[in-house]
Amino acid sequence: MSQWPLTSAANGALSPEEKPSGMNGTARPALVEGTELVGEFDGSGYREPPQLVSRSDGQLVRLPALLYSIAKMLGGCHLAPNGEPHGAGRPTVTEIADELSRESGRRYTAEHVTFLVDQKLAPLGITTYCDGSPPPPRTKADPFLAFRFRMEVLSESVTWFLSGLFAWLHRPVAVLLLIPAFFGGEVWFWAQDTAGALQGVLFSPANFLLVVLLAIVSCVFHEMGHASACRYGGVRPGAMGCGIYLVWPAFYTDITNSYRLGRGGRIRADLGGVYFNAIFVNVLVLAYVATGFQPLLVAILSVNLEIFQQLLPTLRFDGYYIIADLVGIPDLFKYIGPIIRRVLFRQPPDERLRALKRWPQAMVTLWVVCVVPALALQLGYVLLQLPGLIRVDWQRIRVLVAGAAASGDYVVAGASALQIVLLILPIAGLTMVVVQLLKAVFRLARRQLVSRQR
Repeated sequence: MSQWPLTSAANGALSPEEKPSGMNGTARPALVEGTELVGEFDGSGYREPPQLVSRSDGQLVRLPALLYSIAKMLGGCHLAPNGEPHGAGRPTVTEIADELSRESGRRYTAEHVTFLVDQKLAPLGITTYCDGSPPPPRTKADPFLAFRFRMEVLSESVTWFLSGLFAWLHRPVAVLLLIPAFFGGEVWFWAQDTAGALQGVLFSPANFLLVVLLAIVSCVFHEMGHASACRYGGVRPGAMGCGIYLVWPAFYTDITNSYRLGRGGRIRADLGGVYFNAIFVNVLVLAYVATGFQPLLVAILSVNLEIFQQLLPTLRFDGYYIIADLVGIPDLFKYIGPIIRRVLFRQPPDERLRALKRWPQAMVTLWVVCVVPALALQLGYVLLQLPGLIRVDWQRIRVLVAGAAASGDYVVAGASALQIVLLILPIAGLTMVVVQLLKAVFRLARRQLVSRQR
């Protein structure tokens, strides 16, 4: 699963340092073509419910009420004092200011609107500037520990078609039948001789490749679970593709549109992947009961490990998004710094924390307090074991290379090459995580130093 975090605008209020610039009150800014006014972010954890706007590139932007009102008026939804539309043309900044004043009871001028459009909305790619010039090119958010090197495999239209084939699996009747079947299959599975089956797969290159293939199919079906949950909820899933998460190859489906749903719909989309993994396990259990083919037990084990990994709330797996949607806060990682400063350095909560409701703020604090030490302990333990891990992996790689060279079999060579890649990737991924975390700690320490010097 993949969601673009909601890009947010700064507070729409005018601070004393932000003086509106003078401009002709007849200026007529416009919404960028393809911009859609979505409406209120349902179930949010913010004190002031944000409003969502979809940019022409599909990125959802979170706006405060004042800025959303301006965007709405630029979309042709403003009214004259007598309640009639202002005509076919776009409103001027003076007309917008008058309408804002009537709606809010506060006095706004054309200069205020000009400032908000040119300094807040246009830089986000939502509107043109007041002089008619287009906004600067915008890129989608690049969140911490996110996917890299994305490559689209299935277009949005293909994903829409395929998700329609499986959307019925999210109906309550199907869920009530398939989930108990999964737990019953799990009880049966853990009573089987998985150790013997695993040993047999490790010494059979053909069976090893088969298990890897089934694991890939399970990952693709996992993504179809997210896409079909979106379609069942009434929103359009985006493209499906593959990319690099840390250094592991992984599949993704763009379900940014799930932000249009209520909290229940978003959580259904979050859980859709592991739900489809459970369905895949049911199919494998039935196949094993019918055939007795031992590698299928190893395939079931690999899917169970995938489910466990996806439910972890630490990195950007499904468990992380489930917590984020439960509390109604799209990007939890950006609150790590403010919460650490508040908890460890006893600083007062900054503007980002004050914008949250009480219980979401408490939940995010609990997430940070639990996740950051857990990640630090896991990372520290792995770093201590790293020299031994590298030594064992190197010995295993030498054995695999020698075995592939001696056999002269293409299947053995392919299985050996795949195992070598799987041995190298965790070490490379660990190195990248350490580098990213060190950069984050360095930036946090630098901000702390600068704030103290002031």
